[in-house]
Amino acid sequence: MTHRWTIIAENICRWLVGGVFLYAGAVKAGDVVAFAGDVANYQLFPYAVNFLIAAALPYIEMLAGALLVFNRRVRAAALVVGGLNLVFIVVLISALARGLDIDCGCFNSAGQGAATVVAALVRDVALMVPIVLISLLKKDDFRPG
Repeated sequence: MTHRWTIIAENICRWLVGGVFLYAGAVKAGDVVAFAGDVANYQLFPYAVNFLIAAALPYIEMLAGALLVFNRRVRAAALVVGGLNLVFIVVLISALARGLDIDCGCFNSAGQGAATVVAALVRDVALMVPIVLISLLKKDDFRPG
């Protein structure tokens, strides 16, 4: 791939992944209590931990998404969103294995426009492709001077 196409592909991946995480974080931050309920539906954590996750996760998603969109600390942001996405995939597989019929809580609050666990799993696995591409295509973030 020529240098020009590499830059174009990397930018498209950054904007796509960054936009997804910015949007998902903003929706969750808009209704933390509903998102805590979505986290609780997975039946993985004690009550207090559900609220801690619901309070912190949206802002981590928005920060990492903004870093990707604005081309700052891209490799670090890609590592964060890749790690989060991997955790989401494991949690969704866990919910699927336990037969839970729940809303993933990814892009809505209180089950509005709910996505099934399988649909969320497929989406998250597909989202790993541009995340990995960002990591592979992005040159070093270090700029001396």
